[in-house]
Amino acid sequence: MATKLSELIFGAFPDLRYQPTSKRVRADINGSPVVDTQEALLIWVPKRVTPVFAVPEKDLLVQLELPASPGEDSAQDEYPVRLMGEAPPGLDPRTGFRRHTAHGEELDVATSTLTAPYAAFRPSDPDLEGYVVLDFGAFHWLEDDEEIIGHPRDPFHRVDIRATRRRIEVKFDGVTLADTTGAQLLYETLLPVRYYIPAEDVRLDLLEASPRRTVCPYKGEARYWSFPGSDGGRNIAWAYDSRLIDAQQIHGLICFFNERADLFVDGEPQQHPVTPWS
Repeated sequence: MATKLSELIFGAFPDLRYQPTSKRVRADINGSPVVDTQEALLIWVPKRVTPVFAVPEKDLLVQLELPASPGEDSAQDEYPVRLMGEAPPGLDPRTGFRRHTAHGEELDVATSTLTAPYAAFRPSDPDLEGYVVLDFGAFHWLEDDEEIIGHPRDPFHRVDIRATRRRIEVKFDGVTLADTTGAQLLYETLLPVRYYIPAEDVRLDLLEASPRRTVCPYKGEARYWSFPGSDGGRNIAWAYDSRLIDAQQIHGLICFFNERADLFVDGEPQQHPVTPWS
């Protein structure tokens, strides 16, 4: 019997998952080195959608200390997410590091000048003996000699970009916001197709710049626009900066959440996908 691969991925959400990486992984905090290793693991703790790094304790350049007090991780917000209608609920990257869903102990990371509280976690799983998981957001990270942002890249997650000459129209509340035959289609694992449109084909005069910024380890930092006067139009469009060469086909292009905007391809209305951004 054939197996749908997404079902295997979704079926593993409740499990503690790991995969070795051959990249040199380094981290620092305020310029102080934290780790330098070529034996890092990518770790997906139960229910997490995106990975973080686990590193060998022997390669740490800092001290691990028991916290002065256990603290309360319940104060951290939890952000459940369901990537697709068929997917089980998971936790997206906004969920704080201290929402631990695996057994283990919390630790502080101490340099000679400062301490990052609760920034390390030693899992009790025997397959991960000798490793600690580090809070990605607490440190500045490099893979080889390149900075990475957001979270480590998932080797089983793919982004493909393809040009299309089909006519793409975007409307919101009956107002045409974009009309182009020069779009770039972005296909990303387990996410809906995104339509990136040249800025000259977007009615930016009808949109307002937003202060919102987000980061994606595959595409860069995004800035946003809103359609004024509508809650559903808040932060409805975005564009990425040009820091990551992998996404150069969409640099400077603008995309709309087709979960909320109405999208037409060669005049045919497209269904609104159901995602965390609906």
